[in-house]
Amino acid sequence: MVRAALQPRGRLNRGPRKGVTVIPAISVVLMSCLAMLPVVTNRGGWPEFGFLMLVAWRLLRADAWPAWWAAPLGFVNDLLTGAPIGLSVALWTFVMLLMDLVDRRTQWRDYWIEWAVAAGLIILAETAEWKVAAWGGAPVPFKEMLPSIVVSVLAFPLFAHIASSLDRWRLGR
Repeated sequence: MVRAALQPRGRLNRGPRKGVTVIPAISVVLMSCLAMLPVVTNRGGWPEFGFLMLVAWRLLRADAWPAWWAAPLGFVNDLLTGAPIGLSVALWTFVMLLMDLVDRRTQWRDYWIEWAVAAGLIILAETAEWKVAAWGGAPVPFKEMLPSIVVSVLAFPLFAHIASSLDRWRLGR
């Protein structure tokens, strides 16, 4: 009876799950795959799911992956979403480096500051994509980008929740 009480139950004393280092990257790739769903709209108002997941993971855990992982994840996103090859590679790498600077400059962050940082990064990314599209011969008025930006900023807390839930699961908490 005493021996049964001393035996660990469930995941206690076992440490993190196997493959915990790739779960953040897999979740970003799976979110990028959502762009392949057969949804037809007159206007693009959908957020860039992979980018939102990348920002959510990076704001949640700076140690989840090194900054250079943004390049291969961006390449996969470019392949899956049909964006010009190299756009997400450069943009996501720049965003990861910018978040490293934010981490060094801030002493503490709360929920609202992280949401504001994410909103700034989303606006930066959407503006850069709009500019690249204009250079590529698809001039769209910037006001057409506003619904996508608003939806992305408002959807960020959902992605932060998904990332934190996955983080708790992968670490066995």
